[in-house]
Amino acid sequence: MYLVLVTYIKPIEEVEMHLANHRAFLDRFYTSGNLICSGPQNPRTGGLLLANFTNTDAVWEFIQKDPYHINGIAKYEVIEFNPVKYAKQFEPFVK
Repeated sequence: MYLVLVTYIKPIEEVEMHLANHRAFLDRFYTSGNLICSGPQNPRTGGLLLANFTNTDAVWEFIQKDPYHINGIAKYEVIEFNPVKYAKQFEPFVK
């Protein structure tokens, strides 16, 4: 499982210009089961994604196609972790 931290490197006005395309891009990965949840940080300096990919290379391949990355809106940090304790309702997401 992966936590992807997204940090905006452009003003929020530029972030907003690409938000609809970014969210449409994410929708494809919710459909495929790779994304579990996502959303903006508070304060709005970036976002966070919780994802299931087969390996780190697959996560970076996903990031390379994100409109935020393509348009130079954000930088990314990928953190791999193994959920060993979790709520029972979370179990379907643990592979």
